[in-house]
Amino acid sequence: MIYLLPHTVDNSAMKWANRDALICGEESISYEQLSRRSNGLAFLLRDLGIRRGDRVGILMHKDLAAGVAIHGIMKCGAAYVPLDPDSPPERLRMVIKDCGITCVVTREEDSTIAAMLATPSTGIRTLVGLNEPPNRSTSVIPWDVVLAESTDCLPAVNLLELDLAYILYTSGSSGNPKGIMHTHRSGLSWAQVSAAAYKLSETDRISNFAPLHFDLSTFDYFAAASVGAATVIIPEAHTRIPASLSQLLADQRLTVLYCVPLALTQLLLHGALSKRDLTALRWVLFAGEPMPVKYIRDLMGALPAAKFANIYGPTETNACTHFILPERDKIADRPLPIGKPYPNVELMVIDDKDRQVNDGEIGELVVRSPTMMSGYWRRPELNEKTFYLDRLTSDFEKVFYRTGDLVRMRPDEEVEFLGRQDRQIKTRGHRVELDEVEAVLLENPAVTSAATFPLKDGQGGLKIGAAVVAQASVTRAEIREHVARRLPPYAIPCRIEIRNSMPQTPTGKVDRNVLAKSADAEEISRKAMRIPR
Repeated sequence: MIYLLPHTVDNSAMKWANRDALICGEESISYEQLSRRSNGLAFLLRDLGIRRGDRVGILMHKDLAAGVAIHGIMKCGAAYVPLDPDSPPERLRMVIKDCGITCVVTREEDSTIAAMLATPSTGIRTLVGLNEPPNRSTSVIPWDVVLAESTDCLPAVNLLELDLAYILYTSGSSGNPKGIMHTHRSGLSWAQVSAAAYKLSETDRISNFAPLHFDLSTFDYFAAASVGAATVIIPEAHTRIPASLSQLLADQRLTVLYCVPLALTQLLLHGALSKRDLTALRWVLFAGEPMPVKYIRDLMGALPAAKFANIYGPTETNACTHFILPERDKIADRPLPIGKPYPNVELMVIDDKDRQVNDGEIGELVVRSPTMMSGYWRRPELNEKTFYLDRLTSDFEKVFYRTGDLVRMRPDEEVEFLGRQDRQIKTRGHRVELDEVEAVLLENPAVTSAATFPLKDGQGGLKIGAAVVAQASVTRAEIREHVARRLPPYAIPCRIEIRNSMPQTPTGKVDRNVLAKSADAEEISRKAMRIPR
C-alpha cells in the first residue's frame, strides 16, 4: 500500500530497478540506487537523533544528491526544508531558526554558504555532505559515508500519511517568509492526480526546471517517481540560456516540460527551436503566473507534437485546476483561463462577505482538496485567516483554502483568473487591477514582457508604475498611447520604463518588488536633484 511519498521510490525500485530515476548532465542513478542511498541517509539521520516530525534542511544547487536527500529525510520520519543557496544568508538564518533545524544536508560545492549558516546562533549542529567542519561547534558527515551506508533496509518509523513531509517557505506580506506545511497525503495526492491527468508512465523523461524550494519541483520529483519515470535535472546554467535549454531538451529526449511562462517565452524568442529535434516532447506544462497569449500560438507552432496545459494552484494547494489548450487556431485573443478542477477538487467563488456568488460574478476563489497544505508553520493567526469554513450543517463543516485570487466562472465552466486581491490598488479614487494593466501592455506587438507595480504618490496615495522589455524602435509615448486606447486615464501608468531584461525571483518569476523599489529610489533621487520627470 502506497501512502507515503518515499513509497513511490521503493515501489519503482521493485518494478524497474535499473531504470534511471534521476539524470543530471552525464550522470544518473537508477531507482534501485536511489532507494538504497536514501535508506542509508535515513539511518545516518536516525543515528544523529533526528526523529519523526523533526525538520532537516536541504542546502544545495541542483544535483543528483537532492533526490537522495529528499527521500532519505522523509524515510527517517522528518520533513525536508529546502534552503535556496542563492538567497541572502540572513533570510536563510531566519528560516533555520524558525523551523528549528539542527541538521542540514548539503554538498561540498555549497560549503561556503553552509559555513556561513552553521553558527551557534542558528542551532545547526551537523552538516551532512561536507568533508571538513566549518567550526568547532559543527560536525560533518562526508557524502562518501552516506553512499557507503546504502542498504535495502528501512528504518523502523511509524509514519502516517497525515504526518509532515516537507515545508516550503514563500514570501510573506509582513516581509518575513512563511512556511507552508505539506503532508505525505497532500504531496502524494498531487503526484497521483497529475500523473493520471497527463498519463505519465515509466517511459517518460520529465524535466526538473524549478529549484527545490519552488513548489513546481514536487511534480518533477514525486509524480515521476510514482510511475517510474526519469526526472531530468536541468542545471541552473541551462535555465538562464534559452538556446542551451532547448539543446538539453533535445539531447535528453524530454517528453514532459514543466516550467514558468517566462522560460517558455524566452525559449520561443531566443531558444533556436527550429534547429532542435523536440519531437519527443508530448506535454508542455506551465504555471506560476499568466502566460502571454500573444506568444502561445507561435510556441505551439514551434512544438507541434506537444500538448499544452496552463496549471493553476498556489503553493498552499500544490495545484487545483488546469486548462488544456485547444488547437492553435481556436485560442481566443484573451487571457488563458485557469481551467477546470482536477478530480477530487472542489472550488467555490465567494464575495467579501463569504457568500457564494452566482456564475459569471467576480469573487475570491476558495479551494478544497486533499492536495492542500495542513497549515502554516507556527502561524496560528495566519491559519485562522487563511481557511474558509463552509458549514453544511451544525455537525459538519468543509475546510477551504482562501487563495486571495479574483476569478469568475465562465459559461463554458472554465474558471477565468482576473488577478490578485492584493494586486488591486486604489489610485485617484478609482480601483485598478494591476494585472489588467499588465495584460494591456502585453497586447502591444512591440512589447516582449511587462510588469506593473504600485508606487507611492507622496501624498499618502498610490500611483501605477510599469516596466517593459520591448523592441528598440518603440518609445514610451507609443506604449502610453497604446494603453490609453484600452484603459481609462486613471489606469494609465504614470511611469513606464523600457528595460533590456526583467529582474527575476529565484523561482523564475518577474520580481516586481525589485522594480518598485528601483522606481521609488529613482523618484526620490530625482526630487532631491530637482530634475523634472
